[in-house]
Amino acid sequence: MPVISDCLCVVCKAADLSIDESSLTGETSPCGKSTAPQPAATNGDITSRSNVAFMGTLVRCGKAKGIVIGTGENSEFGEVFKMMQAEEAPKTPLQKSMDLLGKQLSLYSFGIIGVIMLVGWLQGKHILDMFTIGVSLAVAAIPEGLPIVVTVTLALGVMRMVKKRAIVKKLPIVETLGCCNVICSDKTGTLTKNEMTVTHLFTSDGLHAEVTGVGYNNAGEVILDGEVIHGFSNSSISKIVEAGCVCNDAVIRNNTLMGRPTEGALIALAMKMGLESVQQEYIRREEHPFTSEQKWMAVKCVHRTQQDKPGVYFMKGAYELLIRCCTTYNSKGLALPITQQQRELYQQQKMYMGTAGLRVLAFASGSEMGQLTFLGLVGIIDPPRTGVKEAVGALISSGVAIKMITGDSQETAVSIASRLGLYSKGSQSLSGEEADQMDIQQLSRVVPRIAVFYRASPRHKLKIVKSLQNIGAVVAMTGDGVNDAVALKAADIGVAMGQTGTDVCKEAADMILVDDDFQTIMSAIEEGKGIYNNIKNFVRFQLSTSIAALTLISLATLMNFPNPLNAMQILWINIIMDGPPAQSLGVEPVDKDVIRKPPRNVKDSIITRSLIVKILVSSFIIVCGTLFVFWRELRDNVITPRDTTMTFTCFVFFDMFNALSSRSQTRFVHEMGLCSNKMFCYAVLGSIMGQLLVIYFPPLQKVFQTESLSIFDLIFLIGLTSSVLFVSEAIKKIERGRERNQKPEAFFHEV
Repeated sequence: MPVISDCLCVVCKAADLSIDESSLTGETSPCGKSTAPQPAATNGDITSRSNVAFMGTLVRCGKAKGIVIGTGENSEFGEVFKMMQAEEAPKTPLQKSMDLLGKQLSLYSFGIIGVIMLVGWLQGKHILDMFTIGVSLAVAAIPEGLPIVVTVTLALGVMRMVKKRAIVKKLPIVETLGCCNVICSDKTGTLTKNEMTVTHLFTSDGLHAEVTGVGYNNAGEVILDGEVIHGFSNSSISKIVEAGCVCNDAVIRNNTLMGRPTEGALIALAMKMGLESVQQEYIRREEHPFTSEQKWMAVKCVHRTQQDKPGVYFMKGAYELLIRCCTTYNSKGLALPITQQQRELYQQQKMYMGTAGLRVLAFASGSEMGQLTFLGLVGIIDPPRTGVKEAVGALISSGVAIKMITGDSQETAVSIASRLGLYSKGSQSLSGEEADQMDIQQLSRVVPRIAVFYRASPRHKLKIVKSLQNIGAVVAMTGDGVNDAVALKAADIGVAMGQTGTDVCKEAADMILVDDDFQTIMSAIEEGKGIYNNIKNFVRFQLSTSIAALTLISLATLMNFPNPLNAMQILWINIIMDGPPAQSLGVEPVDKDVIRKPPRNVKDSIITRSLIVKILVSSFIIVCGTLFVFWRELRDNVITPRDTTMTFTCFVFFDMFNALSSRSQTRFVHEMGLCSNKMFCYAVLGSIMGQLLVIYFPPLQKVFQTESLSIFDLIFLIGLTSSVLFVSEAIKKIERGRERNQKPEAFFHEV
């Protein structure tokens, strides 16, 4: 039952009130409530307020009356929401890169066009002609197609993510994941299922059994020495399961728990062994309910077929308290006196399970309280989700650091982190209270070495995210509870769980994982890197074409040549440059090896040194080839429609081969497959058909001032213009050879 407002408990009836606060605090075990006054928490730790029931939490068991002390925005739930509203989402790295690139290109282009117009006017050319050429060059040089390509590429990325069961609320976030180098993940409900599960059994006569399966269902088995135990095939194990099932108030219906998570884990254990019906075989005559003070529960029952016989006590609880009530232990069905050696063995096993992060419960049964027979121990944990360990390994190997932030205890948090490969020898953990004692600068210095943050409140999570951003990290924060909402809003990428996530959490997030699968984040990072590469491919193609067009007109003007291209031809080149061939570069399929590459540094410009070399080499080849054709046709020093047609067609064909080489900065064309991007094939084919219409269709010949070319002219132009493709492929070959000889760069693991 949900709590609808913050309440101060004044009267507790029957059994202790137990409330599941995992959505607010991250603590997996229900919190016991009492009427005892509590001192005000100086560090904002709401888990210490055991006399307050918080709005949005769930009552697991017990009854109580309370005074309403806060509703709506005045509740603890509302405080988190107000903190979230106060946080502003940061601008994405892609938005910053695009803003800077657009400004730089516009500034340089207008400067060069202004110089061209001024020089032409000083040479005595008609000012109106130079103005027309200037406007045409401005249209061609300014990358007005860039916002379209970026938007379409991101939108297609979002659509692909939907197929992978992830909803992206903001377009730029998809690409931001590609440069994410730190993932701060909540534990409960994100890395784990928030479903307590029995994983180990230790019987009083020394048998160790393992339990498989996760959650409140019958999926899984009890395995002893490689053999599956079912029903009463092993009396020592079945006695523990029987006691846990009978001394229990929880019910599981349709894989949904009603009751305490710990008791639900015991019912699920009985279901795996086919013993869940044992609960109905006994009639309860007496009950000693569990309380947070006594830390044990006992019931006196009689079997339905033996109601005339004395009852049997079944007891479960903390080992230290339960062992005091035991005088014998079960050994293959026989009750033998407990020796000091046995007690030391049980204590050793209890400590072993505890250090592994398991919650340990002990079981006993007998005819009299105080003279019970010890049955054994079980270890319970909220286990990791399936596939999370593999996803974590893949992300760490690609240079993404993962940090666990949880409200749970240190032992439990470190245990889960160790199972997932997040916490190893040399790793460190830090509590929320310790983080409170540091300012942002101090925390920024130690945060790279910390793998696990435990007992963390919403304020602590926000501080951790800020400290990571302070040292230049791009932070993705995952979570499902109200306590995660503020950090989700402040992080560069907020990722919420779709099934277990609260509404506040989903509202704050940028991306929602529909099926709560952590592996989807890996797919999203892969998609983000692919999108950035596609945008980079487009930028390379457009800049090489723009620089070639500007250089061609600049050289012709400076050398006092007639303009090799007229205004209409320049505009047609612009249509090709910003049109279908360019747009189709944005839908290039994502390279499967991209996840293995480290995250890019957000401080790096989208135009890297390698990209500049490729742009300049392509532009140089296009300009030299086009000027060669223009010079070859202009031998009589009289410009004719044939001269401009050959020059114009040469430039367009150069564009097509340049677009083909721009499909990838690292892979060869034959590796990608000529037709792997069908949209690109259709776009290039359409552009070539359009160019042929401009050359051979009479109405268009008049508009563009062209004339028909022979088949030999076209073959000559294709042979010449393909040179830009072969040179680009040669550069890729050289770069690949250099990468093999270089040592791999150290990834940003410490963060």
